[in-house]
Amino acid sequence: MGSAEEMHGWRVKMSMPSVLAMVTAFSMIPGGVLSDMRGTQGLEAQQLAQGSTHLHRRLKRGWIWKQLFVPEEDPTPRVIGQLKSDSDRGEFSIKYILTGEGAGDVFEIDEYSGEIRTLKKLDREEKAFYVLQAQAINRRTNEPEEPQSEFIIKVQDINDNVPQFQNEPYVSSIPEMCPTGTTVAQVTATDADDPMFGNNAKLIYSILQGEPYFSVEPKTGIIVTSWPNMDREAREQYLVVVQVKDMLGLSGGYSSSTTVTVSLTDVNDNGPTFQHHLYAFAIPENAAVGTTVGRIMAEDGDIGTNARMTYSLEDDLEGSSTFIIKTDPVTQEGVVLLAKPLDFETKRRFVMAAEAVNDHVDTRFLTLEEFSDRTTLKIVVEDVDEPPVFLSPVYEWKVPENAAAGTVVGIVSARDTDTVNNPIRYSIDKRSDTTKAFKIDPNNGTITVAKALDRETSNWHNVTVEAKEATQNHLSSSVVVFIKVLDINDNVPRLARDYQPYICEGTQAGELIQLLSAVDPDDPVEGHHFYFSMVPEKHINPNFTIRDNQDNTAGIVARRSTFTRKDRTQYLLPVVVTDSGSPALSSTSTLTISVCSCQPAGHCPTGGVKALALSMGVSLQTLIGILVCLVTLTANLLS
Repeated sequence: MGSAEEMHGWRVKMSMPSVLAMVTAFSMIPGGVLSDMRGTQGLEAQQLAQGSTHLHRRLKRGWIWKQLFVPEEDPTPRVIGQLKSDSDRGEFSIKYILTGEGAGDVFEIDEYSGEIRTLKKLDREEKAFYVLQAQAINRRTNEPEEPQSEFIIKVQDINDNVPQFQNEPYVSSIPEMCPTGTTVAQVTATDADDPMFGNNAKLIYSILQGEPYFSVEPKTGIIVTSWPNMDREAREQYLVVVQVKDMLGLSGGYSSSTTVTVSLTDVNDNGPTFQHHLYAFAIPENAAVGTTVGRIMAEDGDIGTNARMTYSLEDDLEGSSTFIIKTDPVTQEGVVLLAKPLDFETKRRFVMAAEAVNDHVDTRFLTLEEFSDRTTLKIVVEDVDEPPVFLSPVYEWKVPENAAAGTVVGIVSARDTDTVNNPIRYSIDKRSDTTKAFKIDPNNGTITVAKALDRETSNWHNVTVEAKEATQNHLSSSVVVFIKVLDINDNVPRLARDYQPYICEGTQAGELIQLLSAVDPDDPVEGHHFYFSMVPEKHINPNFTIRDNQDNTAGIVARRSTFTRKDRTQYLLPVVVTDSGSPALSSTSTLTISVCSCQPAGHCPTGGVKALALSMGVSLQTLIGILVCLVTLTANLLS
């Protein structure tokens, strides 16, 4: 067994947590009262100091606590309890000291009696308990009579807070026609009072507004439907007022309310319905294809996708499909359009059926709705004074270019389709015949040649003919007449260019000197075929001959090998070009063939630039252009 000092220290360590645990546990008991609680906190200091050997006879010392809680909002000052050491004999020899949370400003202790008083009203929601320390001091020795002890003062709750709804405002939506018991929303309220003390924070929910359509579960705040088949088309929105009360709804408690906005979302429970059994429209007979005849509309109480519909037409009684209907995606109207041209004289009235069908059908409501409706359309064609109509939409004729003035090219004809057959006058649009090559009989539409034609100048004439009624309205129409001018052989063929051939000294007999070709402005049906020859009196030429290649080209060929500049520098060669026309036409061109001392590559330098151009097979102007380009390019590269 240890010394008295060691035993005292052990008792302090062991007994203090035990006392604190007992006080804390008691302070959690609602409405509990603690009185005459005694602790065994050690021996008298004096005994320990003297080292008494009679430990088994020591007096038990300790604290005596009375009430250790205080109601919130309690008036002040007020004694809420008393701390007392069991060594206190009432001689005021003990001084009590209080420290810790709220000591001095919230709580004070009577240093003589140990009574604890509140100095101000307490709010449990602000602070629920206070941890303090108490000490008993011997006034004579100024030594502790008891070791410092820690204890808790608990603030007892009263119902002083109003329940508050969270997450306001409440907005919810449910589909229309939903079954009873469908969850709408859950409202949640909180109460700052102590949920462990009485019923201060026990909440109950109820409906103030919204019955009989909605109800609320009293404990959870879950709102459900209590009315079957609510119809959005009859009423789209409801305001539900929910009240929450504390104290389990008993009298004397607090309450608050909130509003829940409930919207019904649309379902497809309505089909399209036409407001009229008959729609009548009129359209002029000259209306263009695609013209809007009119609009019809079937109403649908639903909205959005549920209200979308498609319109269709049945063929009219004759099945002509003269009209079509399209659905306007914005207005949901049926737009009736003209699909084929109209003719008052042929048909004056159309009768057909129109149908509107929902695009998306909700099968749950098929027993309530057909989701389609029908109506009748009557369309009347209005007579219009129409312009003349040509018997052909276009005319195309041919005329030889040597046709004499007055030659008939063709006849255009137009008629008045109206019930009154008005006389028609014909004319040629001057803008389409600026050369005035043709004229037309105003009464019968006969077109004739007015002046000489030239195919090589204009091989086609596009003439616009106008037909106009001889009435006050002067209605007119026009047609295009295509006149092709046929070719005759009235142009002579000629060589394709100004050939300037040369022959090198030492040329062998049979060598090709120059290749010739020809051109002709005429355009024979079977194409050109040219014949090349020398003039008859020069047919036998000892120096050259012309070889016809039968492909509209010919070659000048040397007949001997002894050409020298010393003997002769030039030769003249007449060439005849003949076409295949009927009658055949021809032309004669005399070529000058120069004799040249050619370089090894075959070029003829003796003739200067002109000879070089000839040796390259190009004209002098072309060669000059090439040389200028080369000089310019070289200068740019060097700069």
